[in-house]
Amino acid sequence: MNYQETTDYLFSRLPMFSRMGAAAYKADLTNTTRLCDSLGNPQQAFKTVHIAGTNGKGSTSHMLAAILQTAGYKTGLYTSPHLKDFRERIKVNGEMVSEDFVISFTKNITPLIEEIEPSFFEITVAMAFDYFKQQQVDIAIIETGLGGRLDSTNIITPEISVITNIGWDHMNLLGNTLEEISFEKAGIIKEHIPVVIGETLPETWPVFEKKAIEENAPIFIASQIRRVADWKWEKHELIVEVTEQHHTDHKVYHLDLPGIYQTKNLLTVLEACSQLQQRGWKIDDAIIHKGLKETKKLTGLHGRWETIHQSPQLVVDVAHNVEGMKQLAQQIEMTEHNELHIIVGMVKDKDVDNVLRLLPKNARYYFTRAQIPRALPEDELASKAKRLGLEGKSFSNIDFALLSAAQKAHKKDLIIVCGSVFLAGEVSLSVVKEIWGKESSGILDHFWHFLDGVH
Repeated sequence: MNYQETTDYLFSRLPMFSRMGAAAYKADLTNTTRLCDSLGNPQQAFKTVHIAGTNGKGSTSHMLAAILQTAGYKTGLYTSPHLKDFRERIKVNGEMVSEDFVISFTKNITPLIEEIEPSFFEITVAMAFDYFKQQQVDIAIIETGLGGRLDSTNIITPEISVITNIGWDHMNLLGNTLEEISFEKAGIIKEHIPVVIGETLPETWPVFEKKAIEENAPIFIASQIRRVADWKWEKHELIVEVTEQHHTDHKVYHLDLPGIYQTKNLLTVLEACSQLQQRGWKIDDAIIHKGLKETKKLTGLHGRWETIHQSPQLVVDVAHNVEGMKQLAQQIEMTEHNELHIIVGMVKDKDVDNVLRLLPKNARYYFTRAQIPRALPEDELASKAKRLGLEGKSFSNIDFALLSAAQKAHKKDLIIVCGSVFLAGEVSLSVVKEIWGKESSGILDHFWHFLDGVH
């Protein structure tokens, strides 16, 4: 099989959560253990950092990877889901896994796939571990897929564990209370391994504390050790001033991830770096500053308050749950604009009504869907939104929604694409370039010209 045939096989043969939802989730580590046993347990060949959380774990993972890479360590990075290319999930020093490796790994593991019928995620975890071993990485940042306790990644013994925060998401699988969700996330806490908690709530802290005591794991709350004294935007950067307990000096960090919610992730990253330093990893302040300033460049992270066009400003953000949408709504309020246009699509198993309640009513809406079976039909989404006072029209795909927004938006307007990681992944830069390639005065003619070529 060539690369396309191989990924087609993986996507079609294996239960895939991003397409099927809960039916693809296997709350058991048996298959992952079996797969890794067959590969000689590659996860034991390198050091790791394990990261869980409701929101922010992707950004935190990428920032830590950028810092370790800047420090001169050969750094693996495993995250999910991908936006455009399957290989985004598995990177070493910012470079995606090779197509040849994906082909050869799948070919070698196919007999076992046919025997034990693992999920798509279980296979990708094993693939990542095997690739990191082959590449002889010094350390790998491993992001959980869902939960923690029974997540396929939870067969590692990391240098440190990190839990960014707890919020409402995947309640059908993780539990209907914050305590239950916290219990699942706390499952990555290991015996004697330091754990960094980004934020705590009255409901979550007792759960984390109990698990840490059971495992004799030192626990550190990032938001209590450091705080953000000030922040500002400047030239597409987020500039954050941070103070630390028992220190009089303030440190200023420049982040190329401009979302204001990154201020919270930054505190988590800084404490994670502090714990790694104490375990012998050579990460000085200059390295931390450089890694944070170049995270997107070094790791290829996308979809976090990412501006892909100016005049009008077009922003893509993967916010898709209650906590993420709260942060996005706050960011919108603080962003200068005239009219607001929101292109939104969601998947069926999210808390759709409560997410929609957080969106501003003074916006023009474009309801659409990603091209996956889990996607909520655009008309159903529009109907739910209308009951909550959000008015707009429905579009069968993101391209049509973008084209309509382009017709209506003026140069000082703000257009947001949000609601689903998968919708964000379907935003095509070539389509954006095609739409805004001419002056807006000619956009209506351009709209019809482009519409003829949409498939």
